[in-house]
Amino acid sequence: MPFTKEQFINVFVQYNDSVFPAQIFFVLLALAAIYFSAGKYSIKNKAVMLILSFLWLWIGVVYHLIFFAKINPGAYLFSGLFILQGIFFIISFLRGNVIFEFKKNTFSFLGMILILYALIIYPLLGYFFGHVYPASPTFGLPCPTTIFTFGILLMAAKRTPKYLLIIPGLWSLLGVSAAFQFGIYEDIGLLASALIGITAIYMKDRKLPESQLSKA
Repeated sequence: MPFTKEQFINVFVQYNDSVFPAQIFFVLLALAAIYFSAGKYSIKNKAVMLILSFLWLWIGVVYHLIFFAKINPGAYLFSGLFILQGIFFIISFLRGNVIFEFKKNTFSFLGMILILYALIIYPLLGYFFGHVYPASPTFGLPCPTTIFTFGILLMAAKRTPKYLLIIPGLWSLLGVSAAFQFGIYEDIGLLASALIGITAIYMKDRKLPESQLSKA
C-alpha cells in the first residue's frame, strides 16, 4: 500500500466532515431503494437503478477523485471503475432489464441479510473495532455500498444482467485487503457478500423458466 493506516483513516475523517449531512441522505436513499424493490409501483425498477447509479457515481467522483486520490494514485483507476458501474446502472435504467419483486424465498432472504449487514451490522462492527465516526467508512463509501448493491440485486425477480456483477466483484477482491492490512475487519463481509451474492444470483437465474428471463 502506498499509504499508512493513519493516512487511510484520515481520508474517512476528511470525507465525513466535508460531506455531512450527506451520509443521512444516502441512508434514506438506501431505504427508498428497499421500499421500491419490494413495492408495487410502476416506477420501482427505474427508481432502484437510479439510486444505485447515483451512489456508485458519487463514490467514483467524490470519494475516489477528491479524497482518496490524495494518498493513492490507484484511486484514479478505482474512480473509473465506479463511474463505469454507475453508467452500467444507467444502461439498465434505460433498458428496463432489471425487474424487482419481493418474494418469500431464499434469495430475497439472503438479499435482506446483506442489506442489513451494509446498513446496520457494518457500522456496529466498525464501532466495536474502534472505527468511531468520523473515522469510519460510512454508507455511501465503497465497501458498505458494494455489499448493499449485492443485497438489492438479489431482490430482482428476473434475470440480473451479469455485467452488473463484474465491478462489484472486482472491488470485493480489492477492498477486502483493508480488512487485513489496516484492521477494517468489518470489510471481511465485503468478500462474503460477493461470494454469496454472485453465487446466489447465478443459482436464482438458473431456476427461472425461460418465460421469466428478462433481456440483458
